[in-house]
Amino acid sequence: MSDALLDIEPGLAGLAPSVGDHLRGLRGPLHERILGTVRAAMAAQGRSLTGGQGQGLALGVQTAVDTFVDAVADPGRELTGTREVFHALGRTEYREGHRVDALRTVLTLGARDIWAFLVEHATAPGGPGRQATAPTAPAPADLYVIAGALFGYVDALAGAAAEGFLAEQRDTAQDWATTRRRLVTLLVQPDPPTGAALHAAADAARWPLPATVAVFSVDGTDAEHVARSIGAGALAAVVGDAIRVVLPDPGTPGRLDRARQALVGRRAALGPTVRRQRARLSYRLSRRALTLHQHGALGPDPVVSCDDHLLTLLTAWEPGLAGHLAGTVLAPLAGLRPTTRRALAETLRGWLRRQGQVVAVAADLHTHPQTVRYRMRQLRGLFGPALDDPDARLLLTLALHLHPTGEPDRSGDG
Repeated sequence: MSDALLDIEPGLAGLAPSVGDHLRGLRGPLHERILGTVRAAMAAQGRSLTGGQGQGLALGVQTAVDTFVDAVADPGRELTGTREVFHALGRTEYREGHRVDALRTVLTLGARDIWAFLVEHATAPGGPGRQATAPTAPAPADLYVIAGALFGYVDALAGAAAEGFLAEQRDTAQDWATTRRRLVTLLVQPDPPTGAALHAAADAARWPLPATVAVFSVDGTDAEHVARSIGAGALAAVVGDAIRVVLPDPGTPGRLDRARQALVGRRAALGPTVRRQRARLSYRLSRRALTLHQHGALGPDPVVSCDDHLLTLLTAWEPGLAGHLAGTVLAPLAGLRPTTRRALAETLRGWLRRQGQVVAVAADLHTHPQTVRYRMRQLRGLFGPALDDPDARLLLTLALHLHPTGEPDRSGDG
């Protein structure tokens, strides 16, 4: 908003001082007229001037009228105080849940009524009814100058109110983001929060605590947009290097499907459904799954479920551990020629999967049962009693799942 009414309408500098005196003399009836107009405009919006915001608006309108009347007489005076009043009214409008243009509508109607009032009370110099000692009423040319100043002034006040509205909206959004992030952090932190702390945080975020949750980890930083897209009370915040979405009661029919649809076009990992108290488990699994997904380890689907990739998550949880496991368990194959190593690894993997059924293994490998028996004798010579030990067979199964050819990854990172 301009600092002075003269900045809005430079023509005010040419008005006779008596024009300003004339407007000041109309201050009382002008207040009454405009408050009636504002009261009717607010009633049309389902509001009144009796509540806190209504009283504040009535005071603001009175201030605006006083400032305008005084500024016509002294157009160089600053308007900063009135601008601050309407900036504050704009903030209150947002807090009370009104539209951004509701106050502008009231101001526009008020400006039209001020103009009508001034026209009604204008008398041309020397015209009938004007006493010799009365202040000079605005002539038609003066009225046009005042009109330009009036509508520019009201537009500036509406702009100040809109700035206040948007400032309050932005500040509230930042406060909500902080509140929601605190709640998400509490849910997924290593040490479960006390019941009182969690309930207080949930109340502050206006989020009813669910019995069960599932946590999505999603590429990106636009947590609020993702939460709105998913709906169903989803709570989202950026934690670490990705968005974490806490979905309440994911077993509700259709809820997970809708969440997946909302994430189309994004890379995301869905943690398992768990009791609310175990939200951290769902968070940790989804976080690790998203990292693996980013490296291409979980297939082509953009949205993956941890429950569909538990073996991969288990074997790849600690970088380097899977490679070390395979290297240790498959060490007896290390000294063989590549072709022999591949043939024996393939046979051993089939034998473990088929629980020692030679004929079934031969069918799977498209080879003769005698070939399988021959290779198994070689393998028993290499691995010895380990082939009959349940724990050793589990480790062999994992190692061959990771490295089907029998040659461990030598990169050192698993």
